[in-house]
Amino acid sequence: MEVEKSGESNNKSKNNRDKKMTRKEILEKKKKVQEIIKAAVSQKDPFSSFPTFRHYKKKDLSVYLDSGCGDCLSSPVKQYIQNLLKVNMEASYGTEWPVEEKVKRREMVSSEARYIFVYEISNVDANIMLKLSKKGRCNADGMDDKGHLVAFVHYRFTIEEEIPVLYVYELQLEHRVQGKGLGKFLMVLIELIAQKSKMSAVVLTVQKANMIAMNFYRNKLRYLISTMSPSQMGLQTNYELLCKSFDYEAKAGLQGGEDK
Repeated sequence: MEVEKSGESNNKSKNNRDKKMTRKEILEKKKKVQEIIKAAVSQKDPFSSFPTFRHYKKKDLSVYLDSGCGDCLSSPVKQYIQNLLKVNMEASYGTEWPVEEKVKRREMVSSEARYIFVYEISNVDANIMLKLSKKGRCNADGMDDKGHLVAFVHYRFTIEEEIPVLYVYELQLEHRVQGKGLGKFLMVLIELIAQKSKMSAVVLTVQKANMIAMNFYRNKLRYLISTMSPSQMGLQTNYELLCKSFDYEAKAGLQGGEDK
C-alpha cells in the first residue's frame, strides 16, 4: 500500500513539475535527452573506457569480453544466442515461449542492439584474444578463433518516461559458468557503461517465474520494482520491470516510493 501511495505522490510531483515548465523548456529537455542517446549509441566500443573489464578470472573460470552490434552478428553467433535463450528461458515463459522466441529473434539483430560477448579462454592466450578483437569489434564472427562463447548481454540505449536509460534486454550465461560471480561482474560493467554514457538508470525485465534471476537482481544487486512495472499499475502479468537509478529525476520517475 505504501509503495502505491508513494508512487502516486511522485507522479503528482512529476506532473506539477511538467506544468511549471514552458513549452520551450520541454522541447529543450527532449532535445537534450535525444542528444544523450545519440552520443551513447555512437560509442561502439565500451571497453575503451573500461579496459580492465576485458578479462574475468575466478578459480576454474577464465573469460575474455568483447563488444558487438546486432546488425553485425555472424550466423554461428545468432545460432548460439537463439540456443542459449531457449535453454535458459523456455521454462520461465511456459506456453508463451513460441511467440516470445520470435520476438527475441527480431530484437537480437536490430541495429540498436548492443552486445557484450563472453568467451572462455582457458586454452587461448589473452594477448592473442586482444589482437583478434581489434581486427573488428562489431563483427562477432570467428567463434573458433576467439574461443567458446559462454555468455552474452544484449542492451540498448533508449528513453523511458522521458528519461535516458540503458535497457538490459538479455543477460544469459551457460549453466556451467553460473554461480562464479560472472553475472554480477557483467552487471557492474553495464552500470558503469550506463553512467559513462550519461544514462539516468538501468532498466530490465524479469519473469516472475524465474526466481533465481529475481533474487539476483533484487537481493544481490539491489534493483527495485519500477513504477512502470505492470504490478504497480494493478495489472496482472508474468513479469516485473526492475530499475536502478543514478539521479534524482530517475529515482522520482522510475522508482517511485520504493527505497533502497
